[in-house]
Amino acid sequence: MSSELARRPANAAAPSDGDNRYKSVQLKLKSFAGALDNAADELAILHVRMASNAERTETLAAHIAHADLDLKFVELTNTVSVALGGAAVEVKRLQQTVQDTASTAHETQRSHSRMYERLDDVRSSRRERTPKPGFFERR
Repeated sequence: MSSELARRPANAAAPSDGDNRYKSVQLKLKSFAGALDNAADELAILHVRMASNAERTETLAAHIAHADLDLKFVELTNTVSVALGGAAVEVKRLQQTVQDTASTAHETQRSHSRMYERLDDVRSSRRERTPKPGFFERR
């Protein structure tokens, strides 16, 4: 098990480019939700590692105290343990937020598909060109 989190390519999520065609929006939503799923997985791994390190550091503080080292080292090691434990709690909270956001992105993709897939099928299967969105709006 590596001590580094897996690096993701910078272009993992789709850029916002103003392309609002059905298939493009579906691809962007899928990419966004997938990137969030990956982030949630990595945060889960980070949480486990941080919680484990907090426990190990607490054990180390007890060993330092048992070895009759200077009390300041015991206090510093305990402080690190508490900080790691607190950070692990916050990482868990962040992971839950990312998971909730990923679920919302997946639901948004499904809703978008329900609302617009048939229209896209009709537009895509026609031989005639269709007007751009907004063509029929009054000015």
